[in-house]
Amino acid sequence: MTPILATDAQDLLFKKAHTAHTYTDEPVTDEQVTAIHELIRNAPTSLNSQPLRAVLIRSDEARARLVERMAHGNQSKVRQAPLVVVLAADLEFHEKLSEVAPHVPNARDLFADETMRHDTAVVNASLQIAYFFVGVRAAGLAVGPMAGFDAKAVTEEFFPGGRHRALVVANVGYPGPDAFRPRAPRLAYDEVFRSV
Repeated sequence: MTPILATDAQDLLFKKAHTAHTYTDEPVTDEQVTAIHELIRNAPTSLNSQPLRAVLIRSDEARARLVERMAHGNQSKVRQAPLVVVLAADLEFHEKLSEVAPHVPNARDLFADETMRHDTAVVNASLQIAYFFVGVRAAGLAVGPMAGFDAKAVTEEFFPGGRHRALVVANVGYPGPDAFRPRAPRLAYDEVFRSV
């Protein structure tokens, strides 16, 4: 099977894409982030739940607060990136289901169980996060996702109120010098897939 996507697009989005570790100081604008959102907003989520919420870290004061909550090895990356995004799941996403899933009667009631609702929020926000990363690449930018942070502290700091869970912190910008490390090995098809 030949993919429909042109080879240069495959390379940009997938085959030659790398996690960036350094960035230039060229800013990432609100217009660019809006364009990325418009590109990826149709990412599939269960019942069109769309639980992803994001905070764009732009001010020096907010960046300093975030740096304090990052693992030591990620602090300099957060200091240096032109844009840092805290990506979270809205654990109470079901409150908007009547708006986004009007085709499902009583959609909100399907998530009355808190554990099921929270699990659904995390899984579906994670799907949207993956699409966000592809959208960043499609915009000609690089992304450096990080899980090395105090998730509870970051959640409390940037999503007060208890209805969100911070999942990933991502640096976004134009790649700087020596931004990319050599590609690490990937698992083979047979190590990932099996038929039953």
